[in-house]
Amino acid sequence: MRVGIHLPQYGRAASASAIRDAAVAAEELGFADVWASDHIVRPAAQDYPSAYLFDPLLTLTWAAAATTTVGLGTSVLVAPQYHPLWLANVTSSLDALSGGRLLLAIGVGWSEAEFVALDQDFHNRGKRTDEILEILRLCWEGDPVTYHGTYYDFDDIKVQPKPAHAIEVWIGGSGPAAFRRAARFGSGFQLIGLTPDTIVEPIERLRAEVGPKGDFTIGLRTGWDPQGMGPDEIARECEGFAAAGVQHVVAAPWRSDADAWLKSMELLAAIVL
Repeated sequence: MRVGIHLPQYGRAASASAIRDAAVAAEELGFADVWASDHIVRPAAQDYPSAYLFDPLLTLTWAAAATTTVGLGTSVLVAPQYHPLWLANVTSSLDALSGGRLLLAIGVGWSEAEFVALDQDFHNRGKRTDEILEILRLCWEGDPVTYHGTYYDFDDIKVQPKPAHAIEVWIGGSGPAAFRRAARFGSGFQLIGLTPDTIVEPIERLRAEVGPKGDFTIGLRTGWDPQGMGPDEIARECEGFAAAGVQHVVAAPWRSDADAWLKSMELLAAIVL
């Protein structure tokens, strides 16, 4: 099972130096990849996430510039809040600049208030995401590109540079629509916040929906933090997730300062890597 680490991109721990230092440490410690979350805006009445949140793709670009091999991932990118041609260009650019290290986990978002603030329709976000996923693949692989959909329409558009490698797309979510989207578009899926006891049934439903995709990755984002959990508990969860069929875990420490974040990374590496 591969293990990635979330970057200190949000809250009191977040800063340019913290992101850089955590990315370098992740590469040195042997984590598979570093990850960043996405919320363009956060309404004041909304409790989550932290209102202090660096942009995910800029965060990953900053991390990429300080490293050479560690993977880069979004957990998750709220795709329908972006125009697909912009998204195709920025992801292609980041993948090319990083030497082919980008992985996109994509979701549809959950906060209607965020969509209202961005003057976007919350209720068709799933259908728009399906078109966005089609457009991304076309733009990454073809040139020029023409697309005539319900929500997006353009002719003979060039998107360059091309990615340095075939960018993997994982789908994030929990419901039947997300599972169907993964079967249609994804090479993986990222679940969130489950335990070894609660993850078995969702994985069974997901595998039934996806079918015999041999290279499909089951991922999970969880809150492993050795400064807030016992090492034995983390080790047991690691074994339980692997037994349930999880192939990739992204751990998100709870720390509120950069030094403590790095310490949690070091302790976690000793337990699970």
